Amino acid sequence: MTSEPLPAATLVIFRDGLGAPELLMVERAKAMAFAGGALVFPGGRIDPGDHALAAALGTDDDGAARIAAIRETIEEAGLPIGLRPIPDAPSLAAMRAGLHAGTSFGEVLATAGTSLDLDALHYFARWRPAHAQMRIFDTRFYLAKLPNDAPGAVVDGTENVRLFWATAAQVLADADAGRATIIFPTRRNLERLACYASFHEATADAAAHPIRTITPFVEERAEGAFLCIPDDLGYPVTAERMTSAMRG
Repeated sequence: MTSEPLPAATLVIFRDGLGAPELLMVERAKAMAFAGGALVFPGGRIDPGDHALAAALGTDDDGAARIAAIRETIEEAGLPIGLRPIPDAPSLAAMRAGLHAGTSFGEVLATAGTSLDLDALHYFARWRPAHAQMRIFDTRFYLAKLPNDAPGAVVDGTENVRLFWATAAQVLADADAGRATIIFPTRRNLERLACYASFHEATADAAAHPIRTITPFVEERAEGAFLCIPDDLGYPVTAERMTSAMRG
């Protein structure tokens, strides 16, 4: 029996790299119930406060998800994505401390003298697994570009123990070599992200494909059982053997 999916949002942050864009990856603490020890993008649950702030701004569930992605990125990595103007380093540190202390995001934004720029995020995908796990997340993925004047990312040291910048191809190579762990949705998204030579190319491709909720399914083939996704949503790899797929 599957669990009721928990609404969540995650942010794929791009910065310019040599030859290919680099993405911000965070390593989950091994003790975490979901994806313990795995590499993921910054993100987390959409809280009631995110919905309340979205309602105050006159936006909908998509707006609440964007707000959650921005908030979680501040909490997890200390990066000001989707804020205008960009707060200075002391203000950003105070925002992060306030969020960790339980202060509402709206109050934190007002104190820092900044506001949300939800259009800085580009809707990329939505994943909602259906399997017998304690926690299933209905996750919206967004793309965003690191501002030129953003401070360095700093790991929170609680849910996540490490963060780093790498190309999608580098993360996949590390996973294939056994140096990193990635769950099925992260692997499929990294394979798609590895196809892009720039942030502009990524957002253009995202706009060219419909956003449909992706629920992986098991398909029995002559070679064995495969975990699959639809083949018309822009993903270059749409199936993986069940024996190797890590579902989270």
